[in-house]
Amino acid sequence: MTLLIIGIVVFLGIHLLPTVSGLRERLAARLGDTGYKMAFSLVSIAGLVLLVYGFAKAPVVQIWSPPSWTRWVAIVLMLPAFIFLVAAYLPGQIKAKLKHPFLVTIKTWAFAHLIANGDLASLILFGSFLAYAVYDRIALKRRQPTGLVDVQGPESARNDITAVALGVVLYSAFLVWLHPLLIGTAPLAQ
Repeated sequence: MTLLIIGIVVFLGIHLLPTVSGLRERLAARLGDTGYKMAFSLVSIAGLVLLVYGFAKAPVVQIWSPPSWTRWVAIVLMLPAFIFLVAAYLPGQIKAKLKHPFLVTIKTWAFAHLIANGDLASLILFGSFLAYAVYDRIALKRRQPTGLVDVQGPESARNDITAVALGVVLYSAFLVWLHPLLIGTAPLAQ
């Protein structure tokens, strides 16, 4: 459980840097823009590796037993999460309405997995990501844009159609093939 918590602190900690006024700018001035991005990437990867490994090795401590229907709610919620994920990179009405579709993706993913899993490691992992996404969305309203993310191009209905189509394809692939392969559980087979 310790590695999971360290991984979450490292991964989410580095992603919270932009919420601290002026910190990103000071680090970029000290390390250079490329150096900052490389350091950010390396720390992110290290945190991700730690949290994935820590989650995989965490003991199963059941806090509550979710009803079987919550699994189906999670399966349904993940479809829009994948569409929002793709829409985050395609300027269109979906992106415009959600403003920050990647954070909506994280919140939807985390909430879906929180209601479907009752073990301690899942509560820590998904609860942390949900709290991060809620905090970051609030913080985005209060800070100046860095220009690093959320580059908005001309909105296009074609982008929305692409986001839905690719989201459905990714969702289907993950539900049927990738979730069992990468995570070790088959959501449809439980």
